[in-house]
Amino acid sequence: MRSLSRKTAYRKSTLRNLATSLILFERITTTTAKAKELKPVVEHLINSARPGDLNGRRKLLAYLFDENAVKKTIDELLPRYANTPSGFIKTYRKGPRLGDAADMTIIELQKANVLKEENANKETVVESIDKPKRKSSK
Repeated sequence: MRSLSRKTAYRKSTLRNLATSLILFERITTTTAKAKELKPVVEHLINSARPGDLNGRRKLLAYLFDENAVKKTIDELLPRYANTPSGFIKTYRKGPRLGDAADMTIIELQKANVLKEENANKETVVESIDKPKRKSSK
């Protein structure tokens, strides 16, 4: 586990805050190191709450800071990822931050239709959209 230049209590609190924000907003921008630490934490939270029973709800309440995040996980995210064992978090490299040149990453929860397309058939053909014709500049 990365120390993230923090003591243990502050590091755990930072990860809890990031996990709560990711569940509530479904897309956040953070440093690459924090995103790499956050991804397995959120996947484990969603998988541990998978049965949707009282025990799963209590595990989420013990970790997340906001009750709305727990409700959203139980009501929206668990049905969305019911048939997906893992891999429902996607990260994108954004580039360096202007102030201190830290590598930034966008981390987001994937939508259900994206997961179905990826898992269904790898050989599916996507119809191309015709681009409008441009006028020639003569």
